[in-house]
Amino acid sequence: MKVASFVVAAAAVVVSTAPGLAGDPVAGKTVFGKCALCHTIDPAKKNIGPTLFGVVGRHSASVEGYPYSPAMKSANKTWDEATLDVYLTKPQALVPGTKMTFAGLPNAEDRANVIAYLATLK
Repeated sequence: MKVASFVVAAAAVVVSTAPGLAGDPVAGKTVFGKCALCHTIDPAKKNIGPTLFGVVGRHSASVEGYPYSPAMKSANKTWDEATLDVYLTKPQALVPGTKMTFAGLPNAEDRANVIAYLATLK
């Protein structure tokens, strides 16, 4: 019974992003190190970028008090797994003019993993 409960719990935190890929939140926490240069996961703090606590499912440019670029303010995106996957591939391609100068995560597995990690932050 304990094994079955663990399997169900583990499956609940795996997030599908790129076609055929399931993210690993533990591996994603490591990948998040690249994001942590500019972003925090503390809901009460901002850094160079806005907090990423609760980002999965959040509307773009919605962290109160963060000075978003005009491009991000008008982007009108919901940061679901699919949109985050596209954005994290090349941010400037999805939101031209964003202040985020990060080149992107070219590896689909890294993106899936970091999105799975971000989905645990609620």
